[in-house]
Order: sequence, then C-alpha cells, then structure tokens
Amino acid sequence: NISQEMPKKGIRNYFRNVSNPLAKINCHIFRLKRFHMLNLKGLVLNSAFVISSHFTEVTNTTHFEFCHLYSVCVLYSVKGAVVGRVNGELWELARPLEADCELQLLGFDSLEGRRVVWQTGACVLGGVMETHYGAQVCREGVSDTGLYADYRLDNRCRLAYTHAAPSPKPTPSPLHHISLKWNCLLRMMGVSFPGEKEREQWVQEQEEARKRDHRRIGKDQELFFFNDISPGSCFFLPKGAHIYNTLTDFIKSEYSRRGFSEVVTPTLYSTSLWERSGHWEHYSENMFTVTCEPHTFALKPMNCPAHCVMYEQRVRSWRELPLRWADFGALHRNEHSGALGGLTRVRRFCQDDAHIFCTPDQLEEEITACLDFVRSVYRVFGFTFHCLLSTRPSSYLGEAALWDSAEQQLEKSLQQFGERWELNPGDGAFYGPKIDIQIRDAIGRQHQCATIQLDFQLPIRFNLQYVGPDGGMYRPVMVHRAVLGSLERMIAILAENFGGKWPLWLSPAQVMVLPVGGDSEHYGREVVHRLKEAGFMADIDDDHGATLNRKVRSAQLAQYNYIFVVGEKERGSGTVSVRTRGGKQLGQRSLEDVMTSLMELRGSRSNRDEF
Repeated sequence: NISQEMPKKGIRNYFRNVSNPLAKINCHIFRLKRFHMLNLKGLVLNSAFVISSHFTEVTNTTHFEFCHLYSVCVLYSVKGAVVGRVNGELWELARPLEADCELQLLGFDSLEGRRVVWQTGACVLGGVMETHYGAQVCREGVSDTGLYADYRLDNRCRLAYTHAAPSPKPTPSPLHHISLKWNCLLRMMGVSFPGEKEREQWVQEQEEARKRDHRRIGKDQELFFFNDISPGSCFFLPKGAHIYNTLTDFIKSEYSRRGFSEVVTPTLYSTSLWERSGHWEHYSENMFTVTCEPHTFALKPMNCPAHCVMYEQRVRSWRELPLRWADFGALHRNEHSGALGGLTRVRRFCQDDAHIFCTPDQLEEEITACLDFVRSVYRVFGFTFHCLLSTRPSSYLGEAALWDSAEQQLEKSLQQFGERWELNPGDGAFYGPKIDIQIRDAIGRQHQCATIQLDFQLPIRFNLQYVGPDGGMYRPVMVHRAVLGSLERMIAILAENFGGKWPLWLSPAQVMVLPVGGDSEHYGREVVHRLKEAGFMADIDDDHGATLNRKVRSAQLAQYNYIFVVGEKERGSGTVSVRTRGGKQLGQRSLEDVMTSLMELRGSRSNRDEF
C-alpha cells in the first residue's frame, strides 16, 4: 500500500486549466484528506479514497465536480473503468460520492465490470426489440458469456428471414434464436463491449476457440466420442482414457503427501438419504431415480451426504480431526438435453471431490492448505488464475455471526495467499460462503473449476459431532473442496488450452518411431517395446509405401511429442535420431540417454518439448 498526501498544488494547477472540462470544480477538493492506491496483481486499478467528513455537505454534485466518479477516473488517469464499488456496493460512474467511502474502480476485465456492460447491452437489446419489431420483452439478463433477452414475437418469420444475415459464416456480433418451452417465446443472445478494442479481441478469441474446439480435437486424435444410446455420457477411447487416468494419478499423488485418504462410496442411494440432506427438496429434478417397489433410489449427483454417513458411523474424537476424505466416484446429474455440449456439460462425470471435517480452530489452516493445493496444480498446467470470495446470500441459513466469522477467515486466508482475488457479494451458497477459482487459458478465456466451500448445514442435518478435549460434544466444520472439478470438463479445457499439443507427461501420443531402410524395422519395434515397458505411449509407422518426409509430417499432424528416426546407422550404434513435433532436430542420441531424459521430463510434468 502506498499512502501519500494529496498533491494540492498540482491539483490546483490542473483545475485552473480552462481547457479542462473539470475547471469548474470549487474549493471542496481541498477537503479530500488522503489517497490510497492499492496496486493488486492484474487489476487495472484499485483506488481507495478516504474523504473528510466535512465533505458530506457537498450533495448537489454534477459531472463537472471532483467527487463525481467520472471525474475521479479523469483526474487519476484510470482508463477502462466501467463501474465503481463504493464501500462494497456497486455504483454506476454517473453517481457522485456523498460521504466517507472506500472506492474501487473496476474495468471490463473484472467479473462485475463485464456483467454491468452486458446488463446495459441487454437493456438496449430489449428496447430495440420492442421499438423496432413490436416484441413483448419478458426478461433481460446476463449469463457467463454474454447477454440475452426473452421475448414474444407474433410474426416470427419476419424477423427470422428478413433481418437475418444470409451468410452461414459467424459474424463479429452473432445473435441466436433459441426456442424455449413456451410457444412463440424466443431468446436472443449476444455480447456487448465498452469499446472497439474489446470487440476485436473477442472476435479473435472466438476464431481461436473454433480452431481449438475440444470436440474436434477429440475426434481427430481419437480421444473420445458421444453416442445417443447414452446421451451426455462420454466414451473414452484408449488415448482419451490415458489422459483421464494420468490426471487422476496426478491428483492422487498430491493426496498422498497432503494428508488426504481416498474412500469409495456407493452410486445408488435411497431417497431417505437425500431427504435427510435436503437435496431431495431442492435438487430432485436434477437426479436420476430408480424405483424398486416399494422403494425409490437415486443416482448420486454429489458425494457429500455419503461422506457424512461415513463420519457418523462411530464417535469421533478431536484428535482425529481434520479428516480429509477424497472420492473419485461417478456422479450423475439430469442436465437438460439442450444444455449438453461436448465434455463441458455432461450427465455422467467424475470429479476430484474431497471433504474435510475439522474444528473451527483448524479452519483457517485447512483453507490455506487448499489454496496452496490449487496453486501447485494450476502451475503445472501453466494457468493463471484469480479467486472470488462469495459471501452470504439473502436466503442464507444459520446464524449471521457464524457467517461473519467464516467469511473473515476466508478473507484472511486469501490475503495471506498472495494471489489476486475479488469480492463477490451475495453469491455464496445458502449453506455457507465459498471461494471460487477462475483460471485463464492460453487464449484468454476464463473457466471456473476449483472451489472451496464451507458447509454449516450438513453437519447439523446429520448431527455430526466430535468429542472435544474437555469431553464435551462439538459440531465440526465441513469443507467441500475440488481442484480440477469435473475431470471431463478439465480435459476439454486442457485440450483447448494446449490446442491438442499435449505436454509429454499428459500426452496420449508421446513417441512415433519411423524405421527407414534395411532391417531397421526390427530395431524400431525393439525401441517401441522398450518405450512401452517404461510406460510411454509409443507407436511405429511401418508403412513401406510412404516416404520419410510423409511419415514425419503425419506424426507431426497426429501431435506426437517426439519422432524417433531409426535406420541402419542407428541400429548399429544403438541410437535414435530425435525430432520434436515442432520440427526441431535434436540429433542422434543413444537410446538409453533419450529414455532417461524422457523419464525425467515426464516426472517433472514439464510443458517444454526439448531435453
């Protein structure tokens, strides 16, 4: 934090400049006591203004006066601000300051900034539909990716055909019609921007996203597919299963050194469990049910109730806590067919789910450890990320004092964590506050995968207790934690982040061996055999009708990390000629040295290709 007194002389000269639109400001500016600049990582600017209490007399401010948010942006050269947060509450920039406050200026790169711009765009879209097309707008809103307006239009064809773009190619600002449940009710979706620069950046991101679509990569590399015999459930082919299992093994290796124990729980449960947990009342429409007279069962959509059942099997002591239980069981959620899309939204999935049962005194330490877990994993993938602290909603359950204490502990952990974070007021779950982690991929898109959620309700519903040091019975705190989130969704994100060019440790196509001439094919198969014994995904191209250049090109297009060329010379010396998929030749090396280097590279989980 940098504290400094107001540069009064500089400000006075600034406002005396007649060409300055703020020149009409009066002496009230000198009642500003001090100014703090908080330069947080990645933010355009976070500014806190501490205004003297005498300043409250200035209530009739205009856009020419200093305490107006627009003027603050101009005075301190804050570019790109679209909304302000005053004492934790969002204010439009056209609103003047009125009293002592803490002010944050947020840009389009922040969650709140994007939602404000999109909400404005949704209102404009609704107005255009009503004014120019006679539509009856039912609702305007924003989603994670843009804006929308639900409307009724009697003459649907007039809009759909007369005003629709004839070209099937995507346009910079595409609008889509999506039929909803009710007859003649349509949803128009779009996206808006504060300026041309942001629009052009979005267009480039969309074009790059189309090139990196995980569904295309999955088909081209034979990783996975979907079939109508099981809608929303993925079939992982051998190469896709390799990625799936490698990610699982990665998380399991972290579990072993972070004090987590893996458990296995059933998939099918009686509805009595879900009634007890409260999910049947709020979530039953998203659950698959099976009736075996006279009972009804449901496939589990989450693991937490089962872990509560495991906890209550016997009396727990404070000496046992914290308990950290991880579960890779298959989960099923009845998503609407229209919401299904590749691996990002499926009905059957698996996640690196874990639950921590701890004492209130252990909570801060456990949250800090979870955040460190997230950072260590995301660094391996090369992701940058920021955190969102979601506080209690209006419909929260439990005591306000308990929520306040938990939110303070989460905030303290985030401050000690050292990474960029934002406050997301009122977006917590009804059962507890949470920290959501949003990652940014190689083309700038943001995804939410990891989450750390506190739960005050399930320990109450299941009457979970532990014996304290004084012999009394106490209620544990329950923490829901996921790092990768859904493995299916993470594979989709990684496929698009790497553009199908998987790093060696994760790649389903690690080495292609190309024999050329003579008896080199036998030696090539020996090389493949040794690579497979060492756990590498290796293949041989024994097409005698193809030239070496053609084989190399085919291996590069198939995204093999390395290409080993073996001929009579290599067979005689026990070496291989190594090339990367990028075309760089690493030269002739002994097979033993190459395998040692590959194993070191795989063990380090590095994203580089050279060794």
